[in-house]
Parts: sequence; C-alpha cells; structure tokens
Amino acid sequence: MKLDWNQYVGKVMNITMLENYGVVYGKEKGEHPTFYEIVFKTGTLVQSYDDGLLLDSNRDEKSFKVFVPYGSIKCVEIF
Repeated sequence: MKLDWNQYVGKVMNITMLENYGVVYGKEKGEHPTFYEIVFKTGTLVQSYDDGLLLDSNRDEKSFKVFVPYGSIKCVEIF
C-alpha cells in the first residue's frame, strides 16, 4: 500500500525512527563524544518526495529542516 503523504502537508508529525542512536561532540576539545538515542523526529510536514519526508522543526529557538528517508521510518503519528 502506498500512502499519499501530500494530504498531510502542514500537519505536525511525530516520526519514530528505526535507527536509535546518534552522537554529539562536546564544545571543548577535551570533551568526549556523548552517544544518545534518537527515537523521534517531530515537525510540520513541508513536502513529500519519492524517497522521504521533509519536516520543518524548531529547537532552541531555531527553525531547521529535517529530511527523513522512508527506510528510516518505523511509524508516524499525525496530529
């Protein structure tokens, strides 16, 4: 079954990812990298493409775009 994601453009999505880890490097040279779980990507659906979804998200008072490939999606909540 194929879903027409275009019908959800402008809706907020909470995407559960298949991959569940990431890394953050410290600001100081001596700091060790911190590994953490990436469980969700949340944002407003801007556009759907043949290979994934483009979300508009906000974090730390900054707006940014997140591209999520379909192969990385475990499930999606649509609000």
